[in-house]
Amino acid sequence: MKQEKVPSPGKTEPGDDDRGSRTNPPLKKEKSPTLPPPSGNQLPETVRKIGDYRVYSMNDVPTDGARDLGGPEWERALVRRIREKNLAWNSEKTYRSWCRRFMSSVSDKQLSELDHRDVRDWLSDLAVKERVAVATQAQALNAVVFFFREVLERDPGDFSDFSRARRGRKVPTVLSSVECMRLFDAMDGTNRLMAELMYAAGLRLTELLRLRVKDVDLERLQLSVQFGKGSKSRYTMIPPQLVEPLRAHRERLRVLHDKDREAGLPGVELPGALERKWPKSGEKFTWFWFWPSRNLMRDHRNGIIRRHHVLDATFQKAIRLAAEKARIDKRVTPHTLRHSFATHLLASGTGIRDLQDLLGHADISTTQIYLHTAQHTGIGIKSPYELVAGLASSG
Repeated sequence: MKQEKVPSPGKTEPGDDDRGSRTNPPLKKEKSPTLPPPSGNQLPETVRKIGDYRVYSMNDVPTDGARDLGGPEWERALVRRIREKNLAWNSEKTYRSWCRRFMSSVSDKQLSELDHRDVRDWLSDLAVKERVAVATQAQALNAVVFFFREVLERDPGDFSDFSRARRGRKVPTVLSSVECMRLFDAMDGTNRLMAELMYAAGLRLTELLRLRVKDVDLERLQLSVQFGKGSKSRYTMIPPQLVEPLRAHRERLRVLHDKDREAGLPGVELPGALERKWPKSGEKFTWFWFWPSRNLMRDHRNGIIRRHHVLDATFQKAIRLAAEKARIDKRVTPHTLRHSFATHLLASGTGIRDLQDLLGHADISTTQIYLHTAQHTGIGIKSPYELVAGLASSG
């Protein structure tokens, strides 16, 4: 597809890249069809008229009727079921990847022959031979159970005797308050504002990127996190110091939104079944992405070309470069800001239950890891060396 340069339609940061039958036939090694990139005249009329925008194709997926759903029939059935249940795009990619690996491990069998022993052996190999983490093994388990129940339409049976991955939890990397400020000072524009809000509200990266205009309440200093991890929603805070920068950013969004409407672009994607229920709501400013990408992208699932939010890889790169510029000698990722938020709040006296609510943790044990980080960052329990050093200086 021919791609045109995009002049900045505002001051938002750009995103540089994106994002039948249920019979049980014998397994065949089939290749997914290779689809040619759509030519310019295949784009919707409204898009062809927009010379100012660069249309980004996410794997050049064609329109809804002709798009590729996968390779073998089992994978196409898996994709259809995932999309019928409105699972997130990341979940689709993850489930497809794990199911491919599982099916590769049983390539000598037909679908009708698969049972709990295949699941048990595969999960055990992940733990024993590949030494995957507990969370990784759990992800694989969820994918293959979904495959059995939703695609093969039967229960996988009792495979509970599989070998478990070794449970271990690394202490998260935490920045000091001074390091946080150095990181912010090494950034500018929208990237800095995104980093500041992520730290200030304790957001996960996906929660930050998927914020809508309606979720940011500058009057009540409240951030509404909708459809967070596990599809749970919660509220968190907005510090007063960020109100004016966020307000100015929102006004720039209004300009970009108006340009999209004048250009006749499709509205932004809506979560879950809302797009079918209220198909025009995606055109409203309240649903506009709070961190929109500068480029238009082709949706993997339906071929619609529209504006997406800033991509996770784009922001991850911005954080990494800022950490290098600030000379922070730690591995800093966007999630480090969430770890730092939790640790600093706990050290300042916030209760563990309140912190659990702010972070959106389902299990208090997940929050309790920050009890350890708060005690070992120079702001909790003191080292005995301080006493020894004090005696030496007084002598």
